[in-house]
Amino acid sequence: MSQHANIFLIGPMGSGKSAVGRRLAADIGLQFVDSDEEVEARTGADIPLIFEKEGEAGFRRREAAVIADLTGRTGIVLATGGGAPLDPHSRRLLAEHGTVVYLYTCVAEQLRRTGNTRTRPLLDCDDPTAVLTGLMQARDPVYREIADLIVETDGRQVAGVAREIRRQLQLTDD
Repeated sequence: MSQHANIFLIGPMGSGKSAVGRRLAADIGLQFVDSDEEVEARTGADIPLIFEKEGEAGFRRREAAVIADLTGRTGIVLATGGGAPLDPHSRRLLAEHGTVVYLYTCVAEQLRRTGNTRTRPLLDCDDPTAVLTGLMQARDPVYREIADLIVETDGRQVAGVAREIRRQLQLTDD
């Protein structure tokens, strides 16, 4: 691994950041933290309610504050929200305080994985495919800008993705 003791997972919704992050953290003995769960814990409200009451801008402010705090820790695997790297300050903190792994997932796979969820406010619309396509077009260049490593997750199991990350970061004996 690089000089950093943190691994930050970025990527679109449905890329497996939380599932892969939990597995990776367990495999290498680090603490797992999910920034969305942390926002919910600190506010006492779930993300759809935060979006409803404060809008996306309010949620993004809360998310940026959580990212600023979490990137100051050491020894964590952090699963960020899909939009977290859009904030320039958060992007800088992620790049400076950890190894950033972009979990790339195509739009069709994101759609399959997110399904009919009610917990993703950005997909609560008539055309989730168009939303995911637009988000990918806007966010993919940002993800690539700060990624130390890009791992494709399409059609892959969590354990295999975690194993590839460990191998590429030289955190494994295999």
